[in-house]
Amino acid sequence: MNIELKKHLAIFDLEATGLSITNDRIVEIAIIKIAPDGKRSEFHRRLNPEQSIPKEVSEIHGIYDEDIKDAPTFKEIIPELEVFIENTDFAGYNSNKFDLPMLAEELLRAGSEIDLSIKNHIDVQNIFHKMEQRTLIAAYAFYCNKDLKNAHSAMADADATWEVLDAQIYRYDAIQNDVPFLANFSSYGNVSRLDFAGRLALNKDGVEIYNFGKHKGKTIKDISISEPGYYGWIMDADFPRYTKQCLKKAMEKVKAEKKNKEDYSGDIDDKLNALKNKFK
Repeated sequence: MNIELKKHLAIFDLEATGLSITNDRIVEIAIIKIAPDGKRSEFHRRLNPEQSIPKEVSEIHGIYDEDIKDAPTFKEIIPELEVFIENTDFAGYNSNKFDLPMLAEELLRAGSEIDLSIKNHIDVQNIFHKMEQRTLIAAYAFYCNKDLKNAHSAMADADATWEVLDAQIYRYDAIQNDVPFLANFSSYGNVSRLDFAGRLALNKDGVEIYNFGKHKGKTIKDISISEPGYYGWIMDADFPRYTKQCLKKAMEKVKAEKKNKEDYSGDIDDKLNALKNKFK
């Protein structure tokens, strides 16, 4: 094992009913947990998404409605899942753009208190793209000199992702053998994301901004003043629950700052009035 771990690393992959973070549901989850001493454990479940899988999607990952009609729902596996991923960092392939926000959405929908934001997230695809510009199948062949069989099977993809990550650590001297470094290196864009979907971010000054649409790059605070209805539109629209949760926290911070400023101004006014009355 080439990577040095201070705590467990959960390499995971999801299969879903589609690609919409907000509307689609997980049908299969596979996690390979690697301990600092190299010991490996696995978590693998097929799930009933409580909605139909489009035929064209089933033809990709090989899971059909009939296969999972008696499977547990995501909410039903939450207690077992929470125990398995407690005190772990995460790694996946294209996980920052799809698997992570999809998992976060399902956790919030199920009422779980797992906070994925406090974990490091390594996206093996982003490391690969920065170094070689390939796909997972090509990455597996390039780094591991093997053909990836059963591609789009969650466990096969998770297993291949783990092998590719371990091979990347061995191959590149420029990559530090450290999970926080890998999480930062495998992130995308030039901003620090607030939410997993990348709709919100922090600018270079550490201020919360919108990271999409007509207000991209503008601070949430400024837009709350110039277009106060924008916040309400996002909260009512088809955005991921986690994005809305992060935006709500950012707005609460803006309101708190405004209140503190008003309280401070009020205190100054009171003191000035007191002085005026004293010298009347």
